[in-house]
Amino acid sequence: MSTSCYVRVSTEEQNLERQLESIRTYAQDNLNTELADLQIFRDKSTGTDTSRSGYREMMEAIEDGEIGEVVVKSVSRIARSIRDLDRTAERIKDAGAELHIIDEGLILKPHENDPYQTALFRVLGVFAELEAEIAQKRTREGIAARQQNEEYHHGPAPLGFEKDDGRLVEGDDYDLVCAVLEMKASGDMGTREAARELRCGTATIKRCLDERAELYEL
Repeated sequence: MSTSCYVRVSTEEQNLERQLESIRTYAQDNLNTELADLQIFRDKSTGTDTSRSGYREMMEAIEDGEIGEVVVKSVSRIARSIRDLDRTAERIKDAGAELHIIDEGLILKPHENDPYQTALFRVLGVFAELEAEIAQKRTREGIAARQQNEEYHHGPAPLGFEKDDGRLVEGDDYDLVCAVLEMKASGDMGTREAARELRCGTATIKRCLDERAELYEL
């Protein structure tokens, strides 16, 4: 059986290399896994469920007995709700595989029952779910408040937004815009690269960060 890793990102670039580097180092140092033998499953998603193609492919391989260890960077990468987290952990355990979560320092083994780790695992899942719900609520509340702002009733809609009968609503690319701007703000992406990714001018990127950061939860 092989070792697998699962990474989930909002764009093809967002934190992907950092996730993979952490996982590769962990697999080499702690599981004696050669990089050539590490199976990588990935998804591009911002949803709060686990119905993703890479995730499903990995889980099928685990349940077919092809994978002995699963390594993820953090709880929030493998699941964004406590229900999905519990289900994922149980499926991995029932298949006889181990689950290693690097950031939280958790190792769930199929034949070991550690009540402390199980409880901590579930607590972390609750907080991951709560964080996702708070972010969604803040976004909805923020948009509702901004709809009352005269600045957004005139002229074109801000990057990542559309206007619906005079109301400001998230566009189809809102999540992508937020991810790219977050990378730019954190120094993981340059202004020109961000502009190319979002197909806009560098001045637009600067304005988003300097004048409209609240629009993107930055």
